[in-house]
Amino acid sequence: MDATTIDQEFEQLQSEFKDVATTVQGLAAKMQAAEKAGDTNATEWLADLKQVAQDIDDEQAQVQKLLLAVHGFVGQVAQTQQAAEKPPLFAPGHEPQENEAAQPQQPHGMLGGMLGGGMLGGGMFGGYYGGGFGRAMEMGMAMNLGANLVSSIFR
Repeated sequence: MDATTIDQEFEQLQSEFKDVATTVQGLAAKMQAAEKAGDTNATEWLADLKQVAQDIDDEQAQVQKLLLAVHGFVGQVAQTQQAAEKPPLFAPGHEPQENEAAQPQQPHGMLGGMLGGGMLGGGMFGGYYGGGFGRAMEMGMAMNLGANLVSSIFR
């Protein structure tokens, strides 16, 4: 799996959350209209829908916690990988010149090929951190699309 796929899946998840919110809001509007028109069942149905909306909020909050946990794990793996990288050893008299030593080294090793640039300076997770999902996680904006569904519908 690459950073592009992760971003696409994250965008799809955001879209699904928007769809759920739109559907619940539409149903709530119909029930509120029925309640105003005097439908005695509508009040009870609105209470049930409010519980469904709360359950959706709870589920989305849990998804956010999961995504943040996965994001944190990826960050720890990347930091551990970078910390494990050691500068190359050179035979006496074969050390790089000062201008060569100042150039950033690309990480090597088990995870090095996947990191590619980004917040951690390259390596395996650079594409991940440079993508929409990684940036959203860094900014703490994992799943705010459907959050507070209850308050947005039932004011």
